[in-house]
Amino acid sequence: MSWNLETLPLTDWLPNSEKPLLIAGPCSAESEKQVVETAKHIAKYFPHAIYRAGIWKPRTRPGSFEGIGEIGLEWLATAKQETGLLTSTEIATPEHLDKCLKNNVDAVWIGARTVANPFSVQILADALKGIDIPVFIKNPINLDLELWLGAIERINRAGIKKIIAIHRGFQSIKQSEYRNHPHWEIPIHLKTKATNIPLICDVSHISGTPDLLHQTAQKAMDLNMDGLMIETHINPKAALSDAEQQITPKQLVSLVSKIIVRTENSEDIFFKNRLEELRSQIDNLDAELLNLLSRRMTISKKIGSYKEENSVTILQIRRWKKILKTQKEIGFLAGLSEEFIQKIFDNIHDESIRVQNEVMNKNTIKKNKV
Repeated sequence: MSWNLETLPLTDWLPNSEKPLLIAGPCSAESEKQVVETAKHIAKYFPHAIYRAGIWKPRTRPGSFEGIGEIGLEWLATAKQETGLLTSTEIATPEHLDKCLKNNVDAVWIGARTVANPFSVQILADALKGIDIPVFIKNPINLDLELWLGAIERINRAGIKKIIAIHRGFQSIKQSEYRNHPHWEIPIHLKTKATNIPLICDVSHISGTPDLLHQTAQKAMDLNMDGLMIETHINPKAALSDAEQQITPKQLVSLVSKIIVRTENSEDIFFKNRLEELRSQIDNLDAELLNLLSRRMTISKKIGSYKEENSVTILQIRRWKKILKTQKEIGFLAGLSEEFIQKIFDNIHDESIRVQNEVMNKNTIKKNKV
């Protein structure tokens, strides 16, 4: 499905917009001094950044810090007045939106937990009708591209054209060095389906620790994302929420200075010609791969028929484990990662099962008719 969402590029609505767009500020607004002082330090080096601070914090269990509440919006207004930075915060209800508008917040974002619930997103979409404000939409907590796209579409149908998607990673049951696994393929798929939507990366929520911020931010830039969201606190150790993943304004300056921002295209003729030659080789190899996969599935169909004739089950675990072991060994010698081989052969195996199941069902139906 092609998504032709009506959106405006950043340069059409964000004054002095630069790429990458930088959104920085504390996880939570905690005091007027903390909010204003952090903003001042950020504005000193990044006058065109958008300043972020959480006012209402969705928590899994009650009792933890759930945000300072409406008074924090007044602190954001003060920070804006003293620094000139645009301000933003998360909303989860129409009441949140109304209070943000009354306090002249410049942009709002919809968090991962809210995006996971289409009812909640629709309620916010209805509240946003007739309002001209930028809306950032984070991916849902779980690995669901359609939920993310659905949230974007609901907000867009409400008449909001200033939309930016935020990639903040996904919760995973697998052990990972990240707080939220990036699953980079998901934001890539999003850009493929919603080409008009700018996409930024919340590197703080993906990393979970300052140690991973640079590599995560650089990967986001290399994937041609439009900006970064980085949690920045005047004193991270004293933060009331997500202290372990926030950095100081000084660390922010150091981090950003190390990030290489590459261009999407080059005007160099030699580069273009050489790139086309290499891409042509890739296209030819892709065609060969598809031909080989087609031939493989033809054999799978024959195997399906043979198994059906001999009353043998489709799934053969010992055979499957042997294939995986052998191909991982071959892949390792060829310089391919184990994870890559696993993904490829998982998909091939799934398709082989589907093909064999289809063949066996057809044969069974024919026999029953006879």
